Amino acid sequence: MKFLKRRPVPSAYKPPLEAKEVIELYGQLTLHQQAALVRLISRNIKITIGSDEYMGYEFDYNVNGALICATAAEEAD
Repeated sequence: MKFLKRRPVPSAYKPPLEAKEVIELYGQLTLHQQAALVRLISRNIKITIGSDEYMGYEFDYNVNGALICATAAEEAD
């Protein structure tokens, strides 16, 4: 019966990764891949400096040596 092939389970039905698994996966990424991931999650980050509040997407995230650096994003004209 060839028509009964097993299909992969959609990711929505898979259990979420545990914290340990996420940390292990993050540790295997290159610094540039980690910076890309920070860019993706930055929309869910609020940064408070003194009395000023910034959203994470207001920053650019770039690799500088062995660090991911956040700098204020320039306004698009």
